[in-house]
Amino acid sequence: MSNSKKAGGSRPTAKSSEKSGSSSKKSAKVDSAIRGARNSSVVSKSGRPWALIGATLAVVLFAAFAVFYAVKATSDKTAKDAANDPTKISGLQTFDYTSAQGAHSNDPVTYKETPPVGGTHNPEWADCTGTVYSVQIKNENAVHSLEHGAVWITYDPALVDADVIAQLEKLASGKDFTLLSPYPNQGSPISLQSWGHQLKVDSPTDKRVKKFIDGFRLNAEFTPELGASCQNPTFKADPKVPSDTGVPDQSAPMDPTSTGTQG
Repeated sequence: MSNSKKAGGSRPTAKSSEKSGSSSKKSAKVDSAIRGARNSSVVSKSGRPWALIGATLAVVLFAAFAVFYAVKATSDKTAKDAANDPTKISGLQTFDYTSAQGAHSNDPVTYKETPPVGGTHNPEWADCTGTVYSVQIKNENAVHSLEHGAVWITYDPALVDADVIAQLEKLASGKDFTLLSPYPNQGSPISLQSWGHQLKVDSPTDKRVKKFIDGFRLNAEFTPELGASCQNPTFKADPKVPSDTGVPDQSAPMDPTSTGTQG
């Protein structure tokens, strides 16, 4: 009995078979996981780097937006500057009177433009503290006011009615470095003058009128004597008219008489 058991050898038990099968399954799972990891690694290395692509695209888009914004801002500023540039006003006439700056004379002056916009002028300036004159004033005194940075508004009384005059008075009255006066035969209903510039219009509601006044009044680029006074109470109380002598009232403020050219 004992020998028979030995000759037959030992047989694997059920438990040992189960353990062997379990080990084989675990080994297969491990092998599968390793192969999967390897495959995953290979795919990751050979695939597209989406994170890098996304970051690069974001940088490019940001840079493009920044450039677009900068160009647009510059363009908008340029357009705004152009819109506010009084020298771009349609119909504006420009004249060079650089050589006539500070050229004073008591003698009558023959001017090239009507009304004049620059040239030799009287030592006494016309009051231009938002002054409304009911009479035509001397050219030589008004031109001196332009040299100080004033805008001189004139109208032809034969070409405008009372309503237009009232509107012009509102534009000038009380506005420092502005003066208004009638000017017969000036060639247009309304004319605006600053030193070296002139604009003729038909109506006080023309948008160019306000743009001219705002753009040229005390304009540092075009005012020969920026900072000079516009006050002359003597002239305001008793304005000089074309028929008056050019000799200034000695009680009035004035610049020294000098020799100069008209321009």
